[in-house]
Amino acid sequence: MKVLVIGSGGREHAITWKLAQSPKVTELIIAPGNAGTADLGENVEVKAEDIDGLLQLARSRFVDLTFVGPEQPLIDGIADRFKSAGLVVFGPSAAAARVEGSKIWSDDVMTRHGIPTAESRAFDDSASAIAYGRSKPEGSLVVKADGLAAGKGVILPDSYEELDSAITEMIDDALFGDSSSKLLLAERMSGPEVSVFAFLQGEIVSAEVAACDYKRIGEGDTGPNTGGVGSYTPPEFWTSELAEQVRTEILEPIAKALVAEDSSYSGILYAGLMITDNGPRVIEFNCRFGDPETQILMPKLETDLFDICMAVAEGRLAEQEVSWSDSAHAFVVMTSDGYPGSYKTGMAITGVDVAAGHGLVIHAGTARNELGALVTSGGRVLGVAGSGESVKHARDAAYAGVRQIAFEGAGYRDDIARRAIVE
Repeated sequence: MKVLVIGSGGREHAITWKLAQSPKVTELIIAPGNAGTADLGENVEVKAEDIDGLLQLARSRFVDLTFVGPEQPLIDGIADRFKSAGLVVFGPSAAAARVEGSKIWSDDVMTRHGIPTAESRAFDDSASAIAYGRSKPEGSLVVKADGLAAGKGVILPDSYEELDSAITEMIDDALFGDSSSKLLLAERMSGPEVSVFAFLQGEIVSAEVAACDYKRIGEGDTGPNTGGVGSYTPPEFWTSELAEQVRTEILEPIAKALVAEDSSYSGILYAGLMITDNGPRVIEFNCRFGDPETQILMPKLETDLFDICMAVAEGRLAEQEVSWSDSAHAFVVMTSDGYPGSYKTGMAITGVDVAAGHGLVIHAGTARNELGALVTSGGRVLGVAGSGESVKHARDAAYAGVRQIAFEGAGYRDDIARRAIVE
């Protein structure tokens, strides 16, 4: 079977790595891919947002399954286009992808169907939003742009002045373009955060799995937000009782709610949750695998990923086993100097082969130069996923691998998964 994987990041490298293990997959095409995916299949220079180009590629290469990695093409309707062309695709429709594409729509669905989340209010003019914000205690609200904003559309103001500024910048100054022409003011919740993933097909929900990620660039969760610089599983607070509560109060209800809203879901659903004193609450839903969580979930997945994807795409998930191992995993991302701001590229990377002796090396912002040497090509460059019988063993393996890799300006957090270690 020929499989096309769409995307170029660490998530897509991890997915490609897992698909390559399937005896049913005979050829892998990655568009556009990176230096890591090039070792597993054929990279083709078609961007993830070029739906026409990707459709032409899938047709011309007689692809049997297309796996869509990033959220933007899903929100733009790539799954609908492929299905209309008679192609098999893994990923939700544009209607279902609104769970990530519109925070206001997603919040409305949760409210209507009784799915626990923060109390919130939607606005499309700054004056009304500011007035509402001022009626609430200072520092008690979160400002969320309605649409996608490259991971930067959520602001946590601590004062009324910061709140007013965030609202004005989003709506009046179009900080995120059309994505912030409308916004959501939501109650600020407190508690540990967790990412929970399950495959969905209509009302069918597979076995779930939980992980924790790190978004801020600096140790101790300081500095600006990034696309994610580390992750681990299982979370130290995750129990079978909590898993069952999340399943019965959030995952199964949202699957049924989307069917009721004529937006039946097909693909992987990512629920970003906060475990509050009153139980788990939804922060947001995402319509795809998370990055950097995928880099630890693929090694944790015991079932053939190709089989799962085909079962979801063909409406057979109820008959398909989905099994996650009990092993622990940790992933540490190495970044370019200056990320998430401006940074240089083209820096030579060494030590990857040695690092592979400690864990799985996952590429993201990497490429080959004209001489064939491995060089940096992005802000999140690569990382090492370690595994073991405990989070400590997994963490030790990941850091042992990271310390073997070098490139000019390389940086990484030294505290990934430290909080999960039981001494």
